[in-house]
Amino acid sequence: MRLNLLHKEHIPAYKRLMRTDRPIGTLLLLWPTYWALWLANSGVPSLDLLVIFSCGVFIMRSAGCVINDFADRKIDGGVKRTAQRPLAIGEIKPGEALSLFCLLIVAAFFLVLMLNWQTVLLSIAALMLAASYPFMKRYTHLPQVVLGMAYSFSIPMAFMASIETVPGYAWLIFIANVFWTIAYDTMYAMVDRDDDLKIGVKSTAILFGKYDRHFIAMLNSAFVAIMVFVGITQTMSWPYFIGLAAAAILLIMLQISIHSRDRMRCFQSFLNNNRVGMVVFIGVAFSYIL
Repeated sequence: MRLNLLHKEHIPAYKRLMRTDRPIGTLLLLWPTYWALWLANSGVPSLDLLVIFSCGVFIMRSAGCVINDFADRKIDGGVKRTAQRPLAIGEIKPGEALSLFCLLIVAAFFLVLMLNWQTVLLSIAALMLAASYPFMKRYTHLPQVVLGMAYSFSIPMAFMASIETVPGYAWLIFIANVFWTIAYDTMYAMVDRDDDLKIGVKSTAILFGKYDRHFIAMLNSAFVAIMVFVGITQTMSWPYFIGLAAAAILLIMLQISIHSRDRMRCFQSFLNNNRVGMVVFIGVAFSYIL
């Protein structure tokens, strides 16, 4: 089915479908990618790598949003936060959404073809994870784990594209980022928990129940601990650890913010995880500058 992009009135709907008006997901995916690029290149990566991965993050996040809304098109109307999404209200047809998803995937594939063949193979695994995540919430209470792996696959890809191998510590960063992603996406799922229980959608927020804040604290603690271990084993300089200390303080503040489980506070805490990724990146970048 053809996309109706030729008509100006359809453009805002496609933008909302790809969440170009809400860049938080792109940023949460971009910061770990930048950690990996800077670590793999012991400083600023080449311009071509920076452009390819930055554009790839934006395109794949957009594609992930499109396939997510396609999968949820029949249930989004029953969730307060998602009731006005383009597919839920019929502003965009399912076939058009799938066409857009395919177009975005092709664009991302052209980008990754500029890298070595090993990175191309890793990108296939990343695509499978990104495409399967939206459907996992129907079968398991751990869709956030799949999202965490999808959001973390740019890490081994960045190393492979830079140095043609993925060292052990890169996989540790991958695991750390999976923990962090599960934690902040559980905060996100706490916003929709009441609606999800009514319509039968599964999530870690439902699985963890009254212990949700405890699990989030443990996951974030594991994230920081692994990143500290990586810094020690790779003999990173002091700005790296200052960045992690700042991230830990921010995570504690977010933990306090979700104490009441208020929907808006949980949502704002999810958004503020962007700052966590940013301060870690600043620490990584300045550790090479200084």
